[in-house]
Amino acid sequence: MSETMNETWKAEHIPMQTGRRILITGANSGIGFHAALKLARKDADLILACRDRRKGEEAMARLREEAPGARTELAILDLASLASVRAFAAEELARERPLHVLINNAGIMAVPRRTPTADGFEMQFGTNVLGHFALTGLLLPALQRTAAASPEPPRVVTIASLAHKRTHLDLDDLQSVKAYSPLRAYQQSKLANLMLALELSRRLRVVTSSVISVAAHPGVASTAIFRTDDRSAAAKALRAVIGRAIGILLNTDAEGALPTLFAATAPTAKDGAYYGPQGFGEMRGETVGPAKIAPQALDQPAAQRLWHICEELTGLRYP
Repeated sequence: MSETMNETWKAEHIPMQTGRRILITGANSGIGFHAALKLARKDADLILACRDRRKGEEAMARLREEAPGARTELAILDLASLASVRAFAAEELARERPLHVLINNAGIMAVPRRTPTADGFEMQFGTNVLGHFALTGLLLPALQRTAAASPEPPRVVTIASLAHKRTHLDLDDLQSVKAYSPLRAYQQSKLANLMLALELSRRLRVVTSSVISVAAHPGVASTAIFRTDDRSAAAKALRAVIGRAIGILLNTDAEGALPTLFAATAPTAKDGAYYGPQGFGEMRGETVGPAKIAPQALDQPAAQRLWHICEELTGLRYP
């Protein structure tokens, strides 16, 4: 079956991934886990990058149970710590192994109170945006090296969100110092993710790199983002109810992973494109296609300024 935007694209349409090494952040649960499971069944070599060792080991055990013979390795990576990102990247580069796909999937949502990362950044911006920005830049040499020996261009896949449409970047207050809203900080981080993915594509083309940058969103899926963190028992219970309702009415984790898998593996996925489910309001559905990008995400001068801010905050310049 050919992969066109008018046909249902399912996990069985993923090309065989034999010999391809794929890193997924936040792979211990939700969309990250289900993407890993589908890729394992297509013979990929997987790196599950997780913050919590116990949860990572449990995910690996589950993965091997559901996909016997899966080739997986666990990497401990805390995106809220630039030291952790740098240590992981240094170890990965030292191994001189190929890296065909980097899936920037991990994310946190609506932290109740403004909380700093280990580096003093607002937690959602620091984790969702700066952690992935640094990881991508540090691993770019591995992707570039792989490009020289691979018939297919290596990919950086960034997971954004429908939430990017509901806000504008405040480039003078990306850290939400002046005012903190849990949901707005999340929306701003997802808008920044999409803008940086598009800017990365433009920059890679300028230096004639073979690496491509693709973005995707899951629609509205019942992921672990609805089942976390430092909240009251009542808040956790409410989130659990919301998550179950979303799973019934909209997308499950497995369905929400389809756009990610398309962006990571489909031969027809295009550099600089953004993909999502094609059901009602892009919130659900098995059909994957081009997603709508809000005008503010297409603001190139703003994206360039955002990029430079991220460079300054992380101390990293690329490509």
